[in-house]
Amino acid sequence: MTSTIKVLLAEDQSMVREALAALLGLEDDIEVVAQVARGDEVLAAVGEHGVDVALLDIEMPGCTGIEAAAQVHRAHPGVKLVVLTTFGRPGYLRSAMEAGADAFLVKDAPAAQLAAAVRKVLTGERVIDPTLAAAALAEGANPLTDREREILRAAADGSTNAELAAALHLSQGTVRNYLSTAIQKLAARNRAEAVRIAREKGWL
Repeated sequence: MTSTIKVLLAEDQSMVREALAALLGLEDDIEVVAQVARGDEVLAAVGEHGVDVALLDIEMPGCTGIEAAAQVHRAHPGVKLVVLTTFGRPGYLRSAMEAGADAFLVKDAPAAQLAAAVRKVLTGERVIDPTLAAAALAEGANPLTDREREILRAAADGSTNAELAAALHLSQGTVRNYLSTAIQKLAARNRAEAVRIAREKGWL
């Protein structure tokens, strides 16, 4: 008899989380043993419940599903990671794979497809939504450096160069140069547009 696959569900929208749990619960060989609503609760729950597969939504409070995936991958390398997204942003796929994800699927995929993905990753397969994979290949790599991404993220709230410099322990000139380079790379007119473009592509 096949042993039951223990699954953790991390999703901040309770209706979506409960629907996914109910659908997976219909499978004979899958049991949802833990549910969390925050990204910063994932690592502890994985350790506490001894899960085999963690299903992680990208957009969560506390930390993103991609950040949570990286934490779990480092602490529990044997746990398989399935990242779920509502947003078909190609940059997210690359980031998820770099974080150690074994599968990357859209939330509105059929329940049978999600259950199949859970089983496949346990056999060592990698499962990627084909539409997202094609978009990621067409988009290419993230052109922003880690520092440029950090400064753009910090600039998203409208902080001035002086405020950014103080917060990031850099000179104002350095901040200005990084922002200018990022704006040029993204073919944006200003920092606000650069932030929007980078977010839409999943590069922040």
